[in-house]
Amino acid sequence: MAQANYQERRQQIEHYFDRTAADVWARLTSDEPVSGIRETVRAGRESMRNLLLSWLPDDLSGKRVLDAGCGTGVISIELARRGAEVVAVDLSESLIDLANQRYSSLAEYRQIEFVVGDMRQIEGERFDHVLAMDSIIHYAARDGIKTLETLAANVDASMVFTFAPKTLPLAAMHAVGKFFPRADRAPAIEPIAPSALLRSLTGSTALSAWQVGREHRVSTGFYTSQALELIGPC
Repeated sequence: MAQANYQERRQQIEHYFDRTAADVWARLTSDEPVSGIRETVRAGRESMRNLLLSWLPDDLSGKRVLDAGCGTGVISIELARRGAEVVAVDLSESLIDLANQRYSSLAEYRQIEFVVGDMRQIEGERFDHVLAMDSIIHYAARDGIKTLETLAANVDASMVFTFAPKTLPLAAMHAVGKFFPRADRAPAIEPIAPSALLRSLTGSTALSAWQVGREHRVSTGFYTSQALELIGPC
């Protein structure tokens, strides 16, 4: 089966989060009760969120951070609490609206600019760090690399992101997921072998000045994702 191109997949993701699963993700990123399967996803996402945040400085005062694929803004508010000026971008207008509703009463909200749009199209901006949690996992590997290359042109210190590692357990979970009601299915994840990703990163001319840093996999029930750090030339 042919892979969807970047624009096709972008439209699928936007449709899913805006029209199909906005309520599901609102519950998943809250304290409301969820099903057993979704509870494992919630736990896995919390572990991954904490890991990625631990790879950034505790004190981000005076720093600008891009939360690429910010969803409901859970990470954005944590970055702001560390002192960062945050640009938080997501394709889903519904999730951005929810983020604004949840955090507008907090003092740190003034440090966040929530934007509906494409993470590739943040133009005329400079950032110290980029954090992209589970936001490029729905794109083909070539498009994920292109996204990182595009972001790198505007980033000085580091990019931390996640990808879907190609493993037998993950493939099995995807197969089981096909039996879920259609409304519960996210756009297909595009797994990539970690070794193949590293070859693509090290072979990228646009990323030639960047170094691969830490990596770590989080696997909790129906959630599997792998974090990777890229360290910039500055």
